Amino acid sequence: MYKRFLLLILGVIAISCDSDIDAGNFVVGSEFLQTNNNVILVDTFAVNVSTIQIDSLVTSSRLRIAVGSYTDPIFGKVEAKSYFQLTGDSYSINATSSDTDGSSYVFDSIRMVMKLDRYYYGDTLKVHSFDIHRLQQNVKATLEDGTFHNDSNLTYDAEILGTVSYKPKPNSQDSVSVALSSVFGRALFQKLRSNQIANSDEFVEYFKGFVITPTAGNSSSVMGFNLASELRLYYSKSPSESETSLVKTFNITDAAKQFNNFKLDKTGTVISDLPSSTLNLSSLKTGNKSYIQSGTGVACRVEIPNIKQLKRLYTNGVIVDAQLTIKPANGTYTDNYPLPDSLQVYVVDHLNRIKSSLTTSSGAAAYAILNTKKDEFNETIGYTVSVGSFLQSELLRVTDQQYSLLFVLPNLTKGVNRVVLADQASKENKLQLKLYYISY
Repeated sequence: MYKRFLLLILGVIAISCDSDIDAGNFVVGSEFLQTNNNVILVDTFAVNVSTIQIDSLVTSSRLRIAVGSYTDPIFGKVEAKSYFQLTGDSYSINATSSDTDGSSYVFDSIRMVMKLDRYYYGDTLKVHSFDIHRLQQNVKATLEDGTFHNDSNLTYDAEILGTVSYKPKPNSQDSVSVALSSVFGRALFQKLRSNQIANSDEFVEYFKGFVITPTAGNSSSVMGFNLASELRLYYSKSPSESETSLVKTFNITDAAKQFNNFKLDKTGTVISDLPSSTLNLSSLKTGNKSYIQSGTGVACRVEIPNIKQLKRLYTNGVIVDAQLTIKPANGTYTDNYPLPDSLQVYVVDHLNRIKSSLTTSSGAAAYAILNTKKDEFNETIGYTVSVGSFLQSELLRVTDQQYSLLFVLPNLTKGVNRVVLADQASKENKLQLKLYYISY
């Protein structure tokens, strides 16, 4: 092992005391250097890459209704459905305070108006369809912290109250209006008109909320809607010369009472054997690739197992910088599955428990930023992040426990974006780690 490490110092650079060395993004000042110091560039450390399954993700209070499904050629079948509770600011059918005869009003129609928030993922050139069902359970969390997770479910009626199919135009379309069952709408109207519902508690007891599910076999994308979406009950006064309907709206007033369920069917994929959250699936078993997907909790783990062997070279030394570049695998991204601009990085223990965010020298969260400059073989496209401080802390760790890095997508709990990354042994777009070490 020692002989192998002697090969690392072939790149040693002797420097004088009045010079500066640019070590990646870190400039080593001349006052730090002595004439007998060496700056070593090490780029031969083994880096272990794997894919893990995060246990569960909090998806309540995320301010997005995510709905849809599609079959990903790499990840499998992706599905998103959303649960939410609605309430009103009043429960009186009367149009004005002077109009006390609620019995003179008649039901016209009822609609759920879904307002898009510009999020989409998948093929939006194809029809997007979804169904609306009535919940049988209250939107009430069973966990002590009052949250719902990406695997949370509530029971709901099999009957579809409303369905819609439309061609998504997420950058120009404002909303999607869904006509609901007149039987459901008329029953709700009668409850309000007869004053059987007078407050939010009585309303939620009668009508617990909706779940929106993708229509089976008729969706090729996941769309996002915001929490300004509303239920509109239209009614009018009879007899009346006016053809204008009055409207009563019910809104999602509590973001904690809305959550998304994300499901990934990995059957037949290279990650079908993805183990429980405390274990890893090595990239050597998945085509020298690692996989990341938000919503479903698939993440990439990166481990540098031999970092402490630097101490065998020199008793005294410090890692001044290290640049890790991890690249997307060729042929895994398209217009429908674009590359994200950045990856968020966490520090995790041997059981994949998050200990902290990877941070910069200023204490801000560090992100692996995408370089989009292309060459003929797309080998310059990759995500680069400075990991020098992290590796220096690992070098100095006195315990045998070793920490690793976990790469996920920003907005981890709000969508289904994904990326596939190549490992160090890949034939193309190899992962690269460049470490700058000063011995003194």
